[in-house]
Amino acid sequence: DFTKTLDESCEAIFQASRSPGRKEMQLAKVRQQEGFFAALDQSGGSTRQALRRYGVDDKAYTGEAEMMDRMHEMRSRIITNPKFDGSRVVAAILFEATMDREIGGVPSAQFLWEEKRVVPFLKIDKGLAEEKDGVQLMKDMPALDDLLDRGVAAGIFGTKERSVIKHFNQEGIKAIVQQQFDIARRVLAKGLVPVLEPEVDIHASDKEACERLLLDSLLEGLRRLGLDDRVIFKLTLPTQPNLYLPLIGHPCTLRVLALSGGYGREEACKLLAQNTGMIACFSRAFLEGMLVTQSEEDFTKTLDESCEAIFQASRSPGRKEMQLAKVRQQEGFFAALDQSGGSTRQALRRYGVDDKAYTGEAEMMDRMHEMRSR
Repeated sequence: DFTKTLDESCEAIFQASRSPGRKEMQLAKVRQQEGFFAALDQSGGSTRQALRRYGVDDKAYTGEAEMMDRMHEMRSRIITNPKFDGSRVVAAILFEATMDREIGGVPSAQFLWEEKRVVPFLKIDKGLAEEKDGVQLMKDMPALDDLLDRGVAAGIFGTKERSVIKHFNQEGIKAIVQQQFDIARRVLAKGLVPVLEPEVDIHASDKEACERLLLDSLLEGLRRLGLDDRVIFKLTLPTQPNLYLPLIGHPCTLRVLALSGGYGREEACKLLAQNTGMIACFSRAFLEGMLVTQSEEDFTKTLDESCEAIFQASRSPGRKEMQLAKVRQQEGFFAALDQSGGSTRQALRRYGVDDKAYTGEAEMMDRMHEMRSR
């Protein structure tokens, strides 16, 4: 009997102590950990610009392949630095060429998770189409399924896909959102988590109107998802602080990220701090001040300062602060579920529960609680 009791105790505690799987661990980190996403997915024209800001002149490479080599060197320098780790960086978004390469002799996505405890995401869009109806949709992605399969094999947790709203146009904004959710469903079908990025140009003269229509359209898209689907949004910092609280509160939303959109780090962090519940996913603002010519000591200091500033701006608010922002600013209504006394009996009758269905106050309140819980 003692052996049986001891065995049951050991087994119960062993099962409760078992390590979660990689995906489960990453999901918990993405959903709950304080910190920010590092956008390291520069591609196309933004690659050349990022290298220039890093201090690498166009003459330092010849052709696309060498340009990507220089870019990978920069990304590797950031990722392998001791100040870049999962204590402040929740996730990093990689470009396809980075996923296909190694860092420290280890595949990039694997290195991020196993060495840094940073969740790897993959940029999957192939750039922007020409502007039409005030927006730039994503270009066609004929090899998307193959890319997603390679991402799954590489240990990628989720994806990111970007399109841009230039001006207010109802048809254009609805088309952007429709395309984003269409791609998101294909990503979800592969077991990955999509980051939808319908960016609003910070220079748009009607930026606030664009953001309000975008919010309504995104909420409509969320209503059409399955109950178990989970998505992330990456959005321009809104003109009206806390505009995106309804997205944050939706059960299908894991996180709402803020893109820097051309703002410098100081301005982006200031604006982010005004938006309760959003966390950063900065690219240019994150890399600001980092130079190829810096000594490792100076580079580490700059990286650490960037991580700390963005981490602090992204810190989760307390429950009371979150509730205050929601009560003060979110569109919506209050539901009065506080019937008491004689109104309880009347409410139950209207609900179809006859007086004979309960005996006494306690049972009446039980029936009322069942209705409210429902």
